[in-house]
Amino acid sequence: MKRCRLDRTDLELLAVLSREGRLSKTALAQRVGLGPTSCWERIQKLEEAGVITGYRAEVSLRALGPSVTVFVTVELGEHRAQNFDRFEREIARHDEITGCWALGGGYDYLIQVVTRDIDSYQALIDTVLEQRAGVARFFSYIVTKPVKDSPPPFETLIET
Repeated sequence: MKRCRLDRTDLELLAVLSREGRLSKTALAQRVGLGPTSCWERIQKLEEAGVITGYRAEVSLRALGPSVTVFVTVELGEHRAQNFDRFEREIARHDEITGCWALGGGYDYLIQVVTRDIDSYQALIDTVLEQRAGVARFFSYIVTKPVKDSPPPFETLIET
């Protein structure tokens, strides 16, 4: 991906959008000190450059009913490109797996699973294991309560 040069106003736009994505364009422009047209042009530029990749609502799982979130560390049995590819294809098939990150270090992957209950989680894990996705071992960590989930501090990530 081509790196996009961002100025302070771009960073401020990203910060406000990541916290308050439903602001009107007029309100967003006022918050960052721009006119509506200028603000809209910057947003379009950020979208076209791939800096803004989408928009979504934050949904309270608690409001929907019972659920469980589980983080799982995974080690593969063999470390060849085809083993990683096979595992990643299997993970992509399951909607309950809401995040998957390849790691450097002791584990190969960290996955995030959101299911209705522990039985549903276990059924998912059994399915992944039955598909011979190359898992040597895994460790499950059940989330007991969310503590912090916030957007990154954009201003500290970018050289200005």
